[in-house]
Amino acid sequence: MEKLLRISRIIDACNDRIGRLTSWLVLVMVILGVWNVVGRYLGRIIGSNLTSNAYIEAQWYIFDLVFLLGAAYTLKHNEHVRVDIFYNNWQPKRKAVADLLGTIFFLIPFCIMVIIFSWDTIAASWQILETSPDPGGLPRYPIKAMIIVACVLLIFQGISEAIKNFAIIKGRLNPQEEHHDAGL
Repeated sequence: MEKLLRISRIIDACNDRIGRLTSWLVLVMVILGVWNVVGRYLGRIIGSNLTSNAYIEAQWYIFDLVFLLGAAYTLKHNEHVRVDIFYNNWQPKRKAVADLLGTIFFLIPFCIMVIIFSWDTIAASWQILETSPDPGGLPRYPIKAMIIVACVLLIFQGISEAIKNFAIIKGRLNPQEEHHDAGL
């Protein structure tokens, strides 16, 4: 069990770093969004275009990165959306069973299906080096590849969560430690 928990710690640390780095993209996205708005109106006043399709698409792409790369980080910190009608009142071991089953039967299979069904589309995008149809637009193929990266990160985080939940069920990990990373 200790080897599995060590693997879980490595996965957690990796996704935590990725999530923390990704969080800085929110600031970049907001700055770019403000520039897109200010540049559009200021450009009208001075008679010069101060923004472009590339800036607008860059803002979208950054949002995509925040969403896609932040998913595993969100799962690690148990901040994902959940219907808590029953779950909140459950005992920690029962929560661990529900989370373990959800990970095994829903999260990981869903991520695998997304990878399988998006693979051909993403590969085709890379083959033609797909770009935006808008004038001055950005390449599309790198951002599409992030779908696969996000699913792989989610699968690894799902494995980490499954390990921790199994350890909770077996009494090898305190649920409070699991959520605060103190036991890892």
